[in-house]
Amino acid sequence: MATNTNAAEAAYSVHPMPQLEPSFWGNQVFWLLVTLVVIYFVLSRIALPRIAAVLAERQGTITNDIAAAEALKAKAVEAEEAYNQALADARAEAQRIAAETKAEMQAELDAATAKADAEISDKLAESEKAIAEIRANAMASIEDVAKDTAAELIAALGSEADAKTVDAAVAARIKG
Repeated sequence: MATNTNAAEAAYSVHPMPQLEPSFWGNQVFWLLVTLVVIYFVLSRIALPRIAAVLAERQGTITNDIAAAEALKAKAVEAEEAYNQALADARAEAQRIAAETKAEMQAELDAATAKADAEISDKLAESEKAIAEIRANAMASIEDVAKDTAAELIAALGSEADAKTVDAAVAARIKG
């Protein structure tokens, strides 16, 4: 060992860093290769399969989430179409009900108008009849008043007239 130590000391005195000493390069290359092979086997057998499994699981989760989102989107589109159809049906039903109600109201209005027209016609006929009676009575009364007034005027003027002459004069005057 003493020779090894002396050789190392001698080498150290020439090169302060032993890894740069060409006599140690063989050992360094050997241990480098052993370390790289061990790292390769550790990574390829343990670490990389775990990373690949995690990546595959994440990709599966993302794919499933995208598929679920597309399914929910399709359901939302169907629900929107169903809503729009229900809304259109409700509008059509509302228009139908409004048209029926309008027709019923128009029929009731027509019936009420016809009834009112009939009542007005009846009242008009009664009124015309009453007016005709009043006119006839008024004419009769006018004739009586005219006869009485003419007789009184003749008497006031100091003459005497018989009833037949006064009646004839009044009748002639009323006829025109």
